[in-house]
Amino acid sequence: MAIALRKPDEIAKLAKAGEAVGKTLKYLQETVKPGMSLKEVDTMGEEYLRNLGATPSFKGLYGFPAAVCTSLNEVVIHGIPTDYILQEGDILGLDIGSKVDGYYGDAAITMAIGEVSEEDKKLIECSRGALYHAISQIKEGMRFKELSKILEDYITGAGFIPLRNYCGHGIGSRPHDEPNIPNYLEGKTNQGPKIKNGMVFCIEPMICHKDGNPVLLEDEWSVVSEDGLRTSHYEHQVAIVDGKAVILTEA
Repeated sequence: MAIALRKPDEIAKLAKAGEAVGKTLKYLQETVKPGMSLKEVDTMGEEYLRNLGATPSFKGLYGFPAAVCTSLNEVVIHGIPTDYILQEGDILGLDIGSKVDGYYGDAAITMAIGEVSEEDKKLIECSRGALYHAISQIKEGMRFKELSKILEDYITGAGFIPLRNYCGHGIGSRPHDEPNIPNYLEGKTNQGPKIKNGMVFCIEPMICHKDGNPVLLEDEWSVVSEDGLRTSHYEHQVAIVDGKAVILTEA
């Protein structure tokens, strides 16, 4: 399947959906505190997103039961909100999707709950740093495999490893589209499709400590690393405009 090239009016709609996600993540990052339950976080996120005129696109997507993925501590992605009460020292991944006028937004952060360990600070900063570093390196004409290598080199250079078998993705009038963008290189950097103006996609470094092999938990959604250690995840949606990546999901 060909990777879609979006017209300026489509990118504007994608930016509107992305802005709603960015604002909701910022609100949650500023509001979520120890003592709140994961279900409360989900409810707050959904209400805030809807008040911005967006539909929570994750709710019901492939059967997912909530508006916000709440990935706690060892869970790297797709955590389901539960009655668990957040405690000082937890780390929480928040992943949110939106739909506005038929177009989608998608982004994620990992946040500290109160004071966390230095190790957890480094873990969170690795996923955030890898994301922003990769975005800064994107230019028209480079291959997506080059982008995957940039992500992998940053992650391993920081002393961590990427989660396997899960990846970033294209986005537009569907929540997940071509291409798939792993956080590690498969094959050679001179292979595969090139990045072109008008492409819109999500980059999402998913970081593990020692083992990048994923394990799916009994809820059939939550993904952890085989090493059982804490993880982190950051994501932005970008559009390629005038040869560079423009972030669509910042508040």
